[in-house]
Amino acid sequence: MASVTYQVVEHDGGWAYKVGDVFSETFPTRKDAHAAAERAAAEQRAPDDDTVISYEDEKYRWHDETARGGDRPETKVED
Repeated sequence: MASVTYQVVEHDGGWAYKVGDVFSETFPTRKDAHAAAERAAAEQRAPDDDTVISYEDEKYRWHDETARGGDRPETKVED
């Protein structure tokens, strides 16, 4: 199972959370950024319905596949 970590960090004069190299919006306090990260992590864990997705590969070919709604990652928030 995949694992996603949300890190709460100082950013742009305030606080944000990030996943990998991607930052959230900036929050005025660490507590606000942590709460937002907890909400985002919970939403990412929530199961959904199976759905068909379409995507184009690097050779410009289109593919359809079923994304299983129950295949959700584990998440955690770190300060």
